Amino acid sequence: QVQLVESGGGLVQPGGSLRLSCAASGSIFSINAMAWYRQAPGKERKLVAVISSGGIANYVDSVKGRFTISRDNAKNTVYLQMNSLKPEDTAVYYCNADIKTMSSVIFATYWGQGTQVTVSS
Repeated sequence: QVQLVESGGGLVQPGGSLRLSCAASGSIFSINAMAWYRQAPGKERKLVAVISSGGIANYVDSVKGRFTISRDNAKNTVYLQMNSLKPEDTAVYYCNADIKTMSSVIFATYWGQGTQVTVSS
């Protein structure tokens, strides 16, 4: 049906950068908001950044000025550019999207499989 595939995670030193990508595929009719969440060990999953279908972005305070969320609607893809990374950014990062399929009259929420980001010296 619909799936979200993430890539771009890895190990980086404090102060470094990573760019995450998440592409949606399947019987997609329309995609509304897209977002990135993260979950650190022993913690609950939390919203990091969200972007509307029109490109309006919002961020959690701890990443403002360091992270940038963007999207390419023609490719059904959302990105997260992460700069000036800190050890506390270490987590599994998940993409999320509200998608209406060809066979549905409403939007539903879909999740990617997650990609590990580790910030350590």
